[in-house]
Amino acid sequence: MINSDFTGSYPPKLAFTRDETAKVIGQSAVTVDRLTKRGLLLPSRATRRPIYPIWEIERFLRETSGNVLR
Repeated sequence: MINSDFTGSYPPKLAFTRDETAKVIGQSAVTVDRLTKRGLLLPSRATRRPIYPIWEIERFLRETSGNVLR
């Protein structure tokens, strides 16, 4: 699970913006956009701007961690 210390807020955030998601996964915001466009990272569209729930970020990291080509 993503450490709630990332945001320093209480209660912990349940979803992140595009830029925050980029920091969490260690990539650029442009890469987050590419992953979203390819359907690999699925944002919630409940608000005007897409937000990425913690569980979706964790799913993405879990599913892609073993996909290393050798």
